Amino acid sequence: MKTIGILGGISWQSTASYYKLLNEEVGSRLGGHHCADLRIWSGDFEDHHQAQKVGDHDWISRTLCGAARDLVASGAEILIIASNTAHEYADLIEAEAERPVAHIVDVTAHRIKATGMENVLLLGTDFVMSGDFYRDRMAESGIHCMVPDEGDRAEVHRIIFEELVFGEIDDGSHRALIEIIDAGAEEGAEGVILGCTELGLILDEGDARVPGFDTTRIHCQAVIDAALN
Repeated sequence: MKTIGILGGISWQSTASYYKLLNEEVGSRLGGHHCADLRIWSGDFEDHHQAQKVGDHDWISRTLCGAARDLVASGAEILIIASNTAHEYADLIEAEAERPVAHIVDVTAHRIKATGMENVLLLGTDFVMSGDFYRDRMAESGIHCMVPDEGDRAEVHRIIFEELVFGEIDDGSHRALIEIIDAGAEEGAEGVILGCTELGLILDEGDARVPGFDTTRIHCQAVIDAALN
């Protein structure tokens, strides 16, 4: 089994989900007392969040690349970023650390393509929904990502940053997300990408009228595929 290095703390809630899912995935495949061979770096999310808000990409990339090199020095053979948003820096991290980064967009695109879907709704932080890197990378796989309107994007972003990163699960927010997904389905979305690693805390893949793609779970399954091969 290859050693996996997790770039986490973005937020710690999703990092905890990754720790749990990676270990469960290994246990279900190998049985016995097997669990994942992990190295974890977990930064202070407040620093990362403030840098995101002001667009300090240099600080974020320096921090994540330095952390990745530390993980490699500790024995990591595969790197995994426990955040959809931070995958904007995945290619740079892979080059700097000289280790493969299991890319969350690529493995999610592969799962979507296997269903034959071409048009999906993308939910995530506003950095993901309003930016280009995620949608452009999906488009390279032939998948068109729709996004909610401005008001709904703001609500999804609020739920993530004011509730989910603190582990708060609100029934009203769950209903609001379902309504946003249903509106996307009315506009032609065949499925929905849960494109924030915290969204799996409040939404299951079968909650809405169209199928969901939980990027956290898909990501963990793919990296264990790589670790065991």
